[in-house]
Amino acid sequence: MINFDDFQKIEIKVGGILSAEKVEGSEKLLKLSVDFGEEIPRQVVSGIAKTFTTPEILIGKQFIFITNLEPRKIMGLESQAMILATHKKFKDGSEEIVLTKPAKKVLNGSRLG
Repeated sequence: MINFDDFQKIEIKVGGILSAEKVEGSEKLLKLSVDFGEEIPRQVVSGIAKTFTTPEILIGKQFIFITNLEPRKIMGLESQAMILATHKKFKDGSEEIVLTKPAKKVLNGSRLG
């Protein structure tokens, strides 16, 4: 359990996908360029490629991200945020990733909480 003060430290924002492409040499990773309403878009590397086999369908859509995690290197690429997602499991044992998004379009960079 964390207390409310700890929860308030987590920066959760809406980001708009500007570009999305597969990471060469990986079956699971996509490299995203995300607009958080900042001067420069952020690079986000995420293990969602098996569900989003045509990454271009993500372009122009908004999703929810944690934006104040320490940057992390994944296959030599720096990831500057984390997209929030869950898994939908099917009776046959397969699953797909479901990305969290706002119910309505809002300004990129809008903070949740």
